[in-house]
Order: sequence, then structure tokens, then C-alpha cells
Amino acid sequence: MTIHPTAIVDKTAEIDPTAEVGAYAVIEAGVQIGPQTRVYPHAYIAGGTRLSRGCQIHPFAVVGHHPQDLAWDGSPSYTVIGDETVIREHATIHRGTIPESTTVVGKRCYIMSTGHVGHNCVIGDEVKIVNGGLLSGHVQVGDKAFISGNASVHQFVRIGELTMIGGLSRVPKDVPPFMTVAPAGIVGPNVVGLRRAGLTAEERHEIRTCHRVLFCSELHFPEAVERVAKMVRTDPGRRLVEFLRAPSKRGFMRLKRRAGADGDSDGVLP
Repeated sequence: MTIHPTAIVDKTAEIDPTAEVGAYAVIEAGVQIGPQTRVYPHAYIAGGTRLSRGCQIHPFAVVGHHPQDLAWDGSPSYTVIGDETVIREHATIHRGTIPESTTVVGKRCYIMSTGHVGHNCVIGDEVKIVNGGLLSGHVQVGDKAFISGNASVHQFVRIGELTMIGGLSRVPKDVPPFMTVAPAGIVGPNVVGLRRAGLTAEERHEIRTCHRVLFCSELHFPEAVERVAKMVRTDPGRRLVEFLRAPSKRGFMRLKRRAGADGDSDGVLP
């Protein structure tokens, strides 16, 4: 175990012998740090946080600190970071706000400088959050999603697997799996991401067809969902339908229509 003599480490913290804690890092009570994990100088790991194997917490990152929620009453809550996740400089991840609840970040995620994961978020595996990407509380993000720079996601929103959220996008509603979001809304399937993830030509074609039915047809959205449910034949298509049929607190995004005379266009579906 390598712990710099200037690091401030609570005596109740559990640190694997192969972990490394840098100069002036702060490790609070109840923290668990797994094997081969490196906490860089000046990082701050708050109480109730568990860092799994092979994580990297870079300088001035804050992991597991108090939720930014006026309703939080100081009750115990937790933060769990999966294997080999990298949290870069000045990124912030906050513990749950509900008593005994947990904020979860999956395996092999990459949260870049100034990225923010709010309280009670549940982030899948291999998710990327680029500089300045912001997730409000209770956001769910599927595996291999990509949140680009300075995108902001409203609380309680669900983001499906293999989505691409473009830079500067505002995401006030749910984003179905495999789709791409730009500032104008959902603009099409995440074609490059699907190919890189190894989806077959048949699977990619089905996702493109589903996109046209859901977002380019004249059908009301519930009718479009049921039409998609009847046509899918592949596993990705079935996962898309499962997401669409699951309870949603925010509704679904779409492509913004041309703004009216008042300039208003909300780009969402109920």
C-alpha cells in the first residue's frame, strides 16, 4: 500500500494493499478502496463511497460528497464506482439523497474533467461523459452511452444504451436506446456507435426502421410504439421496445418541428 504521508485518511477507511493514495488526498470514514485503484493528489473521497478495482480518481475530483438537494436531511447514503472507471479532474459525483440510497457508476466508465453525476443516478458500463456533461439527480444511463461536452440532462430522465448525446444538447425527456440527440432533438440512429458496438447489418437496419416509425411517421407515439413492437425480430429491437414500454416520468424526445410564430418548439413527446 502506498499512502502519501500528507494524505488525510480516516482510520476506518478500508484501503487495499495494492491501492495508491496521493499527496493531500482526503479519504473520509467508511470509504472502501479496491485493488489497483489510484487516488491522485488532492482528490476527495467522501464517506460511504466504494471504489472498485482499478479505478482512477484524478486531482480535485470529488466522489460521494453531499447531494445538491435541499431535501437531503443528512441521512446515510452511498456511492459505488465500478471497476476500471476513470474520473478526471474536477469531476463531481454525489451520493444518494434518499436515506440508504446509492448513486451507481458502472464499470469502465470515463467521466472527463468537470463532468457531473447527480445524486441517485444509475450509470451503466462503458459510459462516457465528456467535459462539462451534466446529469441531474435520478438520471439513468444505459451501457455504452456517450454524453458529449456541455450536454445537460434533466432529473429523472432515462437515456438508453448506445445513445449519442451531442454537445450542448438539452435533454429534458427520455432518449430511447441507439438514438442520436443533437440540440434539435433526436436526429436519427447512432449509426457509427452501432457499427462499432458490433451490431449486425440486420440489427442496424431494424433500428433504422424503428426510428422512422417512431419519429418520422404521422402515427401518435403510443401507436408507433405498438407498431414497432409487432415488427422487431432482433435482440436490440426487443430491448428498444422494452425501454419504450417501461414507465417514464418525463416522456420521450423527438425532432423539433419548425418553430411557430412565437418561436416555441419543445421537441418532446408526451
